[in-house]
Amino acid sequence: MSKQEDRCRLVLITPQMSDGHALATLVGDALRGGDVASVIIPQYDLDDGAFQVLTEAVVPVVQEAGAAALVVDNSRVAGRVKADGLHVIGNRELVAEMVEKFSPKLIVGAGGASERHTALEVGEATPDYMFFGKLDGDIKPEAHSKNLALGEWWASMVSIPCIVMGGADPASALAVAETGVEFVALSKAVFADPAEAATIVARINAELDEKAPRFAD
Repeated sequence: MSKQEDRCRLVLITPQMSDGHALATLVGDALRGGDVASVIIPQYDLDDGAFQVLTEAVVPVVQEAGAAALVVDNSRVAGRVKADGLHVIGNRELVAEMVEKFSPKLIVGAGGASERHTALEVGEATPDYMFFGKLDGDIKPEAHSKNLALGEWWASMVSIPCIVMGGADPASALAVAETGVEFVALSKAVFADPAEAATIVARINAELDEKAPRFAD
């Protein structure tokens, strides 16, 4: 796999499924399409036991493909399944607590900031990345304009990398990349048609290779 670090990279958010093996197959298929930096795994409405079973199936598949497996808001499960990191949705105090407890052993990313002041406060806790948008926020084809604006502002001002949630259309990935952010997150755009997941990941990577702006050294 060629190195993609000089342009915006893809992050996947797993869809809501209760069957860990089926989800692992779906994610594995998508990852065969090419470069993916990380896969964020939300708990949705699963209890802790069911979530652990699900992540036990998914995390190894993600890691074997060379991506980082990030568990949302459940440090116990993240530890038990040997995930690479935690995606924390919360205020500065919660993010700071998780960073203090788990960094640098685990990646600790922060989500939930919906405006500049909150984002800067959370950023003071020095998470490994900031996430703008909701994990299930891909309800329209395009990325939300507010998230694009936040990502563009953050990327121009702050050295902590950021991820911006894209839309339900794979084409939204390029619009996110054009803001200058380091990562674009997609879910429905990749997973809505399981048979096409790998093809879509490959197509997105090809478009980012061709058209996404490059980062200065």
